[in-house]
This record gives sequence, structure tokens and C-alpha cells, in this order.
Amino acid sequence: MAQIMPNFPLTQNAVPSTKVEISVSCRKLLDKDITSKSDPICILYICEFGSTKFLEFGRTEEIKDTLNPDFVKKFIVEYHFEEQQKLRFLVIDSDSATTNVNKHDYLGEYECSLGELVSQGATTSPLRCKGSTQNCGSIIVRTEEVLACNDVLVMKLCGIKLDKKDTFGKSDPFLVFYKCNEDQSFTAVHKSEVIKNTLNPSWREMRIPVSSLCNGDVNRTLKVECYDWDSDGSHDLIGMFTTNVQELQQANSSFELKNPKKADKKKYVNSGVVKVEHVRMVKDYGFLDYIQAGVQMNFTVAIDFTQSNGHPSDPRSLHYINNVGLNQYATALQSVGNIIQDYDSDKMFPALGFGGKLPDGSVSHEFFLNLNPGNPFCAGIGGVMHAYQSAIRSVALWGPTNFAPVINHVARFAAAMRDGTNYFVLLIITDGVITDMPQTVQAVIEASYLPMSIIIVGVGNADFSAMELLDDALKGNESASEGQHRTAQRDIVQFVPLRDYLSLGDSHMVHARLAKAVLAEVPDQFLGYMRRHNIEPPKQRLAPQSISSGPPMPQPSVPQM
Repeated sequence: MAQIMPNFPLTQNAVPSTKVEISVSCRKLLDKDITSKSDPICILYICEFGSTKFLEFGRTEEIKDTLNPDFVKKFIVEYHFEEQQKLRFLVIDSDSATTNVNKHDYLGEYECSLGELVSQGATTSPLRCKGSTQNCGSIIVRTEEVLACNDVLVMKLCGIKLDKKDTFGKSDPFLVFYKCNEDQSFTAVHKSEVIKNTLNPSWREMRIPVSSLCNGDVNRTLKVECYDWDSDGSHDLIGMFTTNVQELQQANSSFELKNPKKADKKKYVNSGVVKVEHVRMVKDYGFLDYIQAGVQMNFTVAIDFTQSNGHPSDPRSLHYINNVGLNQYATALQSVGNIIQDYDSDKMFPALGFGGKLPDGSVSHEFFLNLNPGNPFCAGIGGVMHAYQSAIRSVALWGPTNFAPVINHVARFAAAMRDGTNYFVLLIITDGVITDMPQTVQAVIEASYLPMSIIIVGVGNADFSAMELLDDALKGNESASEGQHRTAQRDIVQFVPLRDYLSLGDSHMVHARLAKAVLAEVPDQFLGYMRRHNIEPPKQRLAPQSISSGPPMPQPSVPQM
């Protein structure tokens, strides 16, 4: 990401920048999988002005089983005419859930400048394989200036009497939307989910930014293709149609799917119909629109007091406290807390511990760090740090590592404030693998329906591979609640291992990079909740509210001291 550059003289006029959308496709990639095709992801790195180091800017989605991906996710980059902005596109074959690039197969890379791309509009170039002359395929990069437009097209589509494509079933249809480029080629901009084994699918409501769909031009040609999904990536075309945003907004719109391979058949009419069930145009509000309207961010920290951390008096302990520097728990707490406390009006934070043996002899997975159930709030991050340092001297480290109680604790607050006036962020700092994984998965699934995000920071050198699979567990599991099966409504969990940042240099750099990695997904998770529940920013700025005057304080489930 962009780094802070030296200030220019105040007399120098700032050169305006513009936003550029970068679309990526690849052709004839290397096949690294034995029993299937590669699962490519493209990662963009940018070498900022005045620097020699490439830093990761963003990633596309993973596309399963294909050597010819058309990535839907775009990169939106600030373009500065007066600077040389070096870009590196790295293509990998995804082999696991880890974000560590070195754990995936290398497929090739391409370097250029943003100026080159902008001047050409679209370019096709060979991918280079380091240390090899092997043909790695090609990369197609297309750029387009993004015009100011914050409209979003919200629509729900269904299919009627689609062609049957599967021998032993019906079809597994999904839609792909493409926008027309100036050279009459098409670029993929949105893909629906797959609906299994049906000829009459009803797809989930779609939210597509008008800027990516047509760059604000409602008459720009769109192509919509309907495919039958196949597990090996060789999806079969059911049919297609062309339209534009203007037509899509008309009441009761419907479109015949045409398959070019069947067009010459005498009795061929169509391959089914796609109908617009409902459609509306809404404003795409940003994170700051809500914050500036007074929506409160409520921060809670939960700290691991299990024995695996080591006795606090041992210098090797992750809880070791001295006057020289911060231990890893304090580093994580201070790095994240110093950022998020700026968004909390009263700066009074509840702080929890789990896995500890309290002075009364009870083992608790949900106790207040200040050991005061009547008033668990700490004044600022300094107050949380003080409560932590006091608790580590009076609470015995115990176990096991159970997350569900602290997640449910914060979820009870969030459940009482679903109206969009408050959003809750739970920071869990831990040294070990979750021991109550089924209960944690269920707690997170329930929390995904609430205004809430969960950040897990792993400290120490434990094997966190199981932690990194939590996202997969959530995507593949259901929670039985009141007789109904529920899946996670939103992705609200992020895991960050602290050890990846401790080698970055001085403590200031460690704090800055860690905070950035930990908090990067919160704005999108926040907006995901607001958009799903059609909550707009308040018209008038909300008055500051102390959370302590809101819902009753949930009490820990264990006996109090």
C-alpha cells in the first residue's frame, strides 16, 4: 500500500490524481494440479514513488479448475501522471487457505508501469517464469478510468425453463455479467452463485456497483451469459443475451437466452428465459459516511490466560511483563487499540480474559480483566493495559482455550443494537489452537447476523494452521438454531499471526503494519452488515452514546468473586 512520502513545498500545486480500474485475465496457464486444472489467483504488487520495494496491493478471487481465468474482482488504483508507478502481477495456483504466497504454486509474473497500461488501454503480454524459459501463458490487462459514481444496482433474477445440460440431473446454472469495451471486447464484472440441479433457478439478490458495471453509462452494452457449472471447470454455455442498465431497470423485464450453437436449428426458440424479479438503484455509501454520521465503533478485547503462555515471571513467557518493552500481548493490544479508540466517543472499553483461574478458585472463560463485574469498563487503551497488567499478577494461567464464551458475550450486546447506530469489534489475542472449535463455529455463525466483527491475533510460535482453517469451517458448516439450519451470513473473522510482523524493524513499524493488517477488513465487514440490512447513514448526526447506558451488561456465566 501507499507509504508516507516527504512533504513537497507548500507553494507547489498538488497534481490531481484519477482512479483507474485494472481488469486481469490469463490464457494457457501452467497446469500445476495432477488430477484437475490450476486454481489461479492474481496478486498485484505496487512499487510506490520514491521506493524500491514492491508491496502487495490486492488480490483477485480464486477461480477453480481453469487455465484461462477471467477475474471478476478488479484493482482500483490511484493514477498519478507525474509519477512512475511500477506494477507487478503475480499469478499463483491456490493450494490452501493460507495467504502466504510461498505456500502456493508459482505460475508466472508480469511487470510494467501503470503509465504503460493506461496509454495502451489493453495489453496482452507473456507471463515470465523466474529462472526458466518455459512458456507460462499470457496475461491480459485492461485499464479504464473510473468516473465518479456511487450508485449500486440491486436486483434479483430468476431463470425459467433453462436447457438441461447434465446427463444424470438437470443443470447447475450461474450467471456472468460482462461490460462492453471500446474495442467491442467484453470484460467480466460480476458472477452469481451456482444453483444446483434446477432448470428454474432463483439467484440471490445481487449488488453491483454501477461504476464497475457500466462506469455510469446506463446505455452501455452488457452481455449476460448463463452457464451450467461443471466441477472440472469446463462449464457449458446454456445461453446469453445483451442488455444495458437502462433496460434492466424497466418493470418486469425478461430476456431470452440464446445459444449460438443452436441458432441455425429450425425449431429452436430459446434456451430459457431470465426474468428480473425486482430491481432498484441505491446509493453506495462508504464507511466514512456512517462514521461521520455518528455511528459508534465499540471495541472489546479478550486475552488468553491459558497455561501454554508460560508463567508470567519467566522471561520466556508471552505474558512476561518488564520495564524494558512490551510483550506480544501488549504489542497487539496497543497496536490495534490505538487506532480503533479514535472511533469510540467515550473511549470506555470492556476488557475480558478467558482460560484463567480466578482468585476465588473458579476457572473462567469469560471474566473481566479489572475483576470488577459491577463496572468492567477501562478508560482508554491505557486503562485496558493497566487492567491486563494487574490481572496477570492475580489470575492464575489455566485452560483450555475456549473462544465461544467471549464471542457470545459481545454478541449479546450486538443483538440488542441491530439498528445500525453501533458496530462491535472483538479482538481476541491468543497463543494457541481453539479447543472448542464446534462451539466457536456456531458462535461465529450466529454473530455473522449481527453488527459485529472478530479479529484473532495469534502470538508466539504455535502451529496456527487450524486457526487459518476457521474460515473454511464456517463456509462448510451449519448451525442448528430453533430447528433451522443456518450458515454464516457474512465473513466476519480475520486471523493475523503476530510473528509475521515482529521482524519488520523498529517497534513503530511493527505497530503500524500490524494495525493495518488487523483492521484492513473491518470497513468492508461493517458495510456488509449495513448493506445487507438496507441501513443508510443517519440523516442527522447521532449524539454520542456511552455503551454502558445501552443494553444491560451481560454478566459472565461463572460465579463472581
